[in-house]
Amino acid sequence: MPCLVSSLTVRRYLTLFAGVFECLCFSGTIFGWASLVFVLKTKGYFSSHCTNTTGVNSTQVLDCSGQDKQFSLVFTIAAFIFNFLILPNGFLFDHFGTTVARLFGIYINISSTQDKAMFPLNKGGALSSLLFPALSLMAAGGNLFLLTNMQVGNMFGSRRSTVITLYNGAVDSSSGIFFVIKMLYEAGISLLSSFLFLSACSIIHLLTTFLLLPRDHIPYPMPDDYTYGITCGKSKTLNLEQITGNAQMTTEEVEDIAVKQEKSFRECLMSRFFVLHVLWLSVIQLRHLFFIGTLNHMLQRLTAGEPSLVSQYINAFAITQLCGVLCAPWNGLIMDRHKGKPRAAGESEQEADLRASVLSLFLTVLQCLLFSICGSIPYLPLQYFTFVVQVFNRAFLYGGDAAFVSVAFPSCHFGKLYGLSTALSAVFSLLQYACLALVNGPLEGNPLYVNIALTLLSLVTFIHPLSVFLHCRSLASQRAISAST
Repeated sequence: MPCLVSSLTVRRYLTLFAGVFECLCFSGTIFGWASLVFVLKTKGYFSSHCTNTTGVNSTQVLDCSGQDKQFSLVFTIAAFIFNFLILPNGFLFDHFGTTVARLFGIYINISSTQDKAMFPLNKGGALSSLLFPALSLMAAGGNLFLLTNMQVGNMFGSRRSTVITLYNGAVDSSSGIFFVIKMLYEAGISLLSSFLFLSACSIIHLLTTFLLLPRDHIPYPMPDDYTYGITCGKSKTLNLEQITGNAQMTTEEVEDIAVKQEKSFRECLMSRFFVLHVLWLSVIQLRHLFFIGTLNHMLQRLTAGEPSLVSQYINAFAITQLCGVLCAPWNGLIMDRHKGKPRAAGESEQEADLRASVLSLFLTVLQCLLFSICGSIPYLPLQYFTFVVQVFNRAFLYGGDAAFVSVAFPSCHFGKLYGLSTALSAVFSLLQYACLALVNGPLEGNPLYVNIALTLLSLVTFIHPLSVFLHCRSLASQRAISAST
């Protein structure tokens, strides 16, 4: 027992930092697509879609809009898979536990990096089609690493939302991996070496799986004597009755768990909170995906095709993405700001969590509106500011998404509800390709009108924080009436 007690705190923090490293380097790398596209164009991927056209004064101009469409399609499919597969992965995680889910993710990740290791063998674009399975497999494996690591927040009680948002911020920053690969490529390091190295890093995933994570799930609230991984004593597996029967818990905490566990999956699914949350996530995510998917083309247009200037802005965008891990915890701190403080008489922990989430949801929408407006203005220097707002908003979006689902619904349904919300948002994000087709077709490469339409659409997302605010105010009114009678 003394061995268990002395090692538990160290193991928790080792698990936390191992998860941050894993999400930082492997979970959301597909969102650094703009950096990789710059390299792939130099390697001749989809170059067969470029055609010679007659320009001004009868000069021959190389039109590569067809090539851009293919790159946009690759990213659209991968982004859809990243979000949609969280649903089946959530069921896999809920029903089979951490170890099984992670082993499946490791296998997919290795398959992805092996596919991408063949990129340097591309001759005249012959292997261009490999981009589709390679990036899609990377997306599928990455979301499993995120899903299985977010439960670590259960070990940090009053800072649960902060830890969850930290992991989601790390996913945002992992888009910088393709930027690092781009810089290494420009320094003379081949793509083959970079992707084989990423494949070899799977040993880190295996060590984390068997040494620093439980076979099943981490309960919430977590009992003081809960152990997991390699211990010098016997690891304990607890059910709900054992958790709520823990002598260390207060009566209010037991009541909170009972209230949250009463809701069935169907009730959660049909609730107003879930429907509005999916709408909130879907609209803001679509705005981000459209921006990332058209970034390279937009910069080509604003710089008149100057390669060095395009590379400069792509590098600036990638560097700002690396800061996602620093931006996201601020959202968690906003949601956790009430923890440790006395609650109002009769107020449950869940109600206090929901009340704290209102500011987080509202700030996320406000950031999206600002980012969308700046991204719609065709002024090149302004895009530096757009990149900064975009990374803040993206970090707040995905961290706030997971944190809200964790506080608004029972923990036993977290994997399924989180997976379903992201899957539905992924279906909605397919509108991205329709928007891209509209830009590349009738609008002749000018995204201004689509940007304006998406900016107006983002105003709809203010409904979600308003709904949560009104719900909390209604509960407070009911408490006041009950107290006065």
